[in-house]
Amino acid sequence: QPVLIPGDMGTCSFVLVGLPTAMERSFGSSCHGAGRQMSRKAAERMFRPNEVVKALSDKGIYLHAASKAGIVEEAPGAYKDVEHVVRVAEGAGLTKIVARMVPLGVVKG
Repeated sequence: QPVLIPGDMGTCSFVLVGLPTAMERSFGSSCHGAGRQMSRKAAERMFRPNEVVKALSDKGIYLHAASKAGIVEEAPGAYKDVEHVVRVAEGAGLTKIVARMVPLGVVKG
């Protein structure tokens, strides 16, 4: 089965495929994202909207957001390293990486 693992606004996302051993080890389940490493409120205190926009722009990623709060709540630094999370799932024999995709643009509603 396909497994989609989204990254944050500034990192890649992955398409994986579930492996037969996942049924034995995790009832056929896998992670569904990297997960937050800080709360939304903590991200609001730590990041500034203009800094997040500039960091993304420096990576060639265009950001369009409806609110400044949405920008900082979802700042790349608020999330765990998706590449590490995916490698752990692959190392555990749950999934295999099929594709690594990089963002060109982000829309936050």
